[in-house]
Amino acid sequence: MSRAFVFPGQGAQTIGMGQSLAQAYPAARAVFEEVDEALGESLSGLIWDGDIETLTMTQNAQPALMATSLAAMRALQAEGVETSAADFVAGHSLGEYSALAAVGALSLADTARLLRTRGEAMQRAVPVGVGAMAALLGLDLAAVREVAQEAAQGEVCEAANDNDPAQVVVSGHKKAVERAIDLAKTRGAKRAVMLPVSAPFHCKLMQPAAEVMAEALASVDIQTPAVPVIANVLAEPVSDPQAIRDLLVRQITGAVRWRESVQAMAAQGVTEIWEIGAGKALSGMVRRIDRSIACKAVGTAEDAKAVAATLA
Repeated sequence: MSRAFVFPGQGAQTIGMGQSLAQAYPAARAVFEEVDEALGESLSGLIWDGDIETLTMTQNAQPALMATSLAAMRALQAEGVETSAADFVAGHSLGEYSALAAVGALSLADTARLLRTRGEAMQRAVPVGVGAMAALLGLDLAAVREVAQEAAQGEVCEAANDNDPAQVVVSGHKKAVERAIDLAKTRGAKRAVMLPVSAPFHCKLMQPAAEVMAEALASVDIQTPAVPVIANVLAEPVSDPQAIRDLLVRQITGAVRWRESVQAMAAQGVTEIWEIGAGKALSGMVRRIDRSIACKAVGTAEDAKAVAATLA
């Protein structure tokens, strides 16, 4: 059986995530402690006892979700499951950083600092209220690209996340995204809804953030990952450290090709995907992409024990 580990992106955050892992596994607790130290603040306090509005702020959500994913990975390792149990890893947007940290390409401390920088840069790139994102349900990528092109009218509107066959997210100027919602409904979309995000991610409006990340990534040590990483912007595996660096910069303005990434793993023989970290959003997407792939979620101490037992 071929297996992949996947790591969630923004939107999966909840107050209390990862706490059962930290309580049950010293190695998982150590992840949160190391992230707190790297950022010079108690992010774990916010994750477990804070308010959801503050946690959802991009610069907090990104390192927090990564910390929870890495804590889940450490819990699996404590149960005897190494990253080598996967043939591929992948992550949705910020989850790609979690994937890279899980397979040793980035250190945990560097990953936390990079994601804090990434979150701040993405938030600063576009003033609040100027940009938006919307999920268009029931239209495929080609149809959404047509809608986005028509809706732009001189502004930015792009297909940003190709999540699964029936869910594509558009990103850009707020007025253009609103026009895309109206157009999508006339083209047969089942639903078209604004997303509760604070900036228009994965479109060319994020270019200022890409420049910040190019500088931040230039000074960070990147190792060859122990397991190939399916890159968001290519939807194919990469292992070369310089290629990883370049692709992480491109990822800021580029589309997240999640549907194609899952199809690429399936084409390589992957029959089982473990979602490592908060929530089960990726598992839902995987099922809509390829029903033959079995999905397991590892977000709690109970999950880690149960899923590890399946390999025993």
